[in-house]
Amino acid sequence: MPNSFFDSLPSKTSFWVGFVTAILVLGTLGFILLGNCVLEGSCALNGIEKDDNKIALDDSEGGFAIPDDTAEPEPAAVPSLSDDDHLRGDKNAPITIIEYSDFECPFCGRFHPTMQQVMTDYSGKVRWVLRHYPLSFHPEALPAANAAECASEQNKFWEYADKLFEKQDSLSKDYYKQLATELGLNVSQWQTCFDNSKYSDKIEAQYQGGVSAGVTGTPGSFIIDEDGNAIPIKGALPYSSVSSAIDQLLAK
Repeated sequence: MPNSFFDSLPSKTSFWVGFVTAILVLGTLGFILLGNCVLEGSCALNGIEKDDNKIALDDSEGGFAIPDDTAEPEPAAVPSLSDDDHLRGDKNAPITIIEYSDFECPFCGRFHPTMQQVMTDYSGKVRWVLRHYPLSFHPEALPAANAAECASEQNKFWEYADKLFEKQDSLSKDYYKQLATELGLNVSQWQTCFDNSKYSDKIEAQYQGGVSAGVTGTPGSFIIDEDGNAIPIKGALPYSSVSSAIDQLLAK
């Protein structure tokens, strides 16, 4: 059998050539995976498990189709609204948008202004619910969610959440306290709540609810009409796509 290229090299040289080749192959694979995440417009990583033996993100292929006029709404598998939910807009609005989000996810940060525009343009027609879906590979996602929940005790959830998305590069324990001060919260009350991770169970329950509804990455949203029909939206889709889905449900 003819000798291969590696057989003709000294053993030490052959080792280093093989090592460098392996690094190049792994680097190329990583670049492809990162590019796929960017193209999908959502934060998700197949096979990543939450800590403490919590449920893993599934390995299904990401990406719902952009909604169009031919899309058929389906019955929502999303947990129904409760008193623990944070609702923005008219509580009697005919359309509900439930968003599962992660404060550290860059795509969630991109999608937040889109939803703010929706609330302006569809005033009285849409109500918005933000639920937590902290991804385990975002170290500040869970602390930020807990910080926002602690702010909700003083009726500042949405103001706090808006600032977290605006300042994603600042997410840290120091910034959470600074933000509590800036928003005029009782900082002592907020700090005690935050230090005790008071809302960890609620955050985990919302995460599990999102998993049950089929969410595999963030942002993962559902546009739901009064009859419970839903159009799922995965990723930071543009305003035009979201408004098209809303208009479709309003026209029914």
